[in-house]
Amino acid sequence: MRRTSETPRAGTAETFFDAHCDAVMKSIDEGADFQSTASPAHISLPRLLSANVRVQAFACCVVYPDRPSEAYAERGWAMVEAIAAMAAESGGRMAVARTAADLERSFLGGPISAVIGLEGADPLEGHAENLRGFADHGVRQLIFAWKDNAFCGTAFGSDAPLSREGDRLLGLSEELRVMVDVSHLSDRAFDGVCERSSRPFIASHSNCRAVCPHPRNLTDAMIRRLADRGGVMGINLAPHFLDPAYSAAWVSARRGAVPHPMSPAERAELAAERSSIPAPGLDAVVTHVLHAMQVGGEDVVGLGGDLDGIERLPVGIETVADYPKLVPLFRAAGLSDRQIDKVCHGNFRRVFAEVLP
Repeated sequence: MRRTSETPRAGTAETFFDAHCDAVMKSIDEGADFQSTASPAHISLPRLLSANVRVQAFACCVVYPDRPSEAYAERGWAMVEAIAAMAAESGGRMAVARTAADLERSFLGGPISAVIGLEGADPLEGHAENLRGFADHGVRQLIFAWKDNAFCGTAFGSDAPLSREGDRLLGLSEELRVMVDVSHLSDRAFDGVCERSSRPFIASHSNCRAVCPHPRNLTDAMIRRLADRGGVMGINLAPHFLDPAYSAAWVSARRGAVPHPMSPAERAELAAERSSIPAPGLDAVVTHVLHAMQVGGEDVVGLGGDLDGIERLPVGIETVADYPKLVPLFRAAGLSDRQIDKVCHGNFRRVFAEVLP
């Protein structure tokens, strides 16, 4: 049955829970200083504080840029440790969240909660049981695959369902109270999670396929099933997930199959072509929020910007510090204060409180 909730307001609507970012990749690979106001990254501690982001989920993605599979576990552990270090160096302004109580403290004046997630279970090296070690070190969110792996297929891959080991991983995630995240999963793997999960799950950074026909977005049927299970989808700020015209131009710029791995020159050429495509405005974000609410109700949608993991942003957003600009747009679109609170923080706050230990 579809759930409804009356999440208490945390002071103002300008309070945010962002369900996905790749800031740790910027820190490890490009040397971005998470603590600095001068960081070139979309996400930094000063910017999170400026926007009043009370919970930020940090993704550990080990297969992008392309790396040999034998390095996946080492890379995963390095990213988990880097997020813990970012929190430890924050002077008490951010802490790794392991429990629902930790998240609640963040909304009651405590430090920002950093939720650690694996964006692709590849560090588990094909064995679901290896999740136990990562959960012991604070991992509380899990996308089974970023590209096809031993656990399931993905939106850009074979459309394979959950494998037998994927079923084991689903069961263990629920046992350990790790949030299952279906962003990037194939439609058939999404179906498997719906059919066999016993707890709510999320799509941390996926938009509406009916608005923008990108395979990473959710169909209306998927949104309804997610809502019926008490789950939440986070609107992704990637322009090619937001706007159909931009998405078509972005795909066209690839000129067919992109070689893997691309050389630095090929990457630069592709980035230059895509940078010339006019980006959509923030009204596109509002359109996806309204559509998700129309299909799945006001409890199904939140924010999962994918900041630091995407090449472009919609016009009006340069960093996470610009998130408050969304609030007057939501209000102008007719959302009530209660609905705005739910989109900005309340829906993800509710579902994580239900799933985390």
